[in-house]
Amino acid sequence: MIGRIAGVILHRAADHVLIDVRGVGYIVHVSSRTAASLPPVGEAAALYTELLVREDLLQLFGFPTLLEKEWHRLLTTVQGVGAKASMAILGTLGPEGVGRAIALGDWNAVKAAPGVGPKLAQRVIMELKEKAPTVMALGGALSVDVGGMDEVIEPVQPRKAAAKSVPNPSASATADALSALINLGYGQGEAASAVAQASGAEPDAAAPALIRASLKLLAPKG
Repeated sequence: MIGRIAGVILHRAADHVLIDVRGVGYIVHVSSRTAASLPPVGEAAALYTELLVREDLLQLFGFPTLLEKEWHRLLTTVQGVGAKASMAILGTLGPEGVGRAIALGDWNAVKAAPGVGPKLAQRVIMELKEKAPTVMALGGALSVDVGGMDEVIEPVQPRKAAAKSVPNPSASATADALSALINLGYGQGEAASAVAQASGAEPDAAAPALIRASLKLLAPKG
């Protein structure tokens, strides 16, 4: 499995890039958003990759972060969403936008992606609304510098000592919701305030429900 490509860009297009890795050229398919962010021809770049294997086809898909790669994997679990549709959705919304749309049930945002109709957009929302918080909680720390060849060092969180008490499900849901909102770009203070308000209104709510309620509270009033 090819999980990461790092080399010199030989050619750029709207939906793919050719990267030379020690004399071997790899065609990596990317979203329009990723393509626009890549450096010019002749410069170094690195992408996380997912290899699609079929009987008559081998294709590499590239992502600037592990978080975006995880969204791609999750999107392609939805019936009718292939790699092309997933890349279109990610190219239109970005990983944060995908998470926000699913959490809010905003299928119109998903439908804005080229080639994605209303029925498919609604299916994405319905099938992923319970799974999305797990990916949202991963955060944006898992990233690769697409402009250079530096090695990616993923931070290792220190392992906490095992607690003897029984875990509090509501506390875990609150922590997951807070992490997801911060990863979506909200400040620590406003995110904590929204989660606290949502949790106070529904103390036993699971993380997905807390995220949806908090995002509604944070949405601009108008």
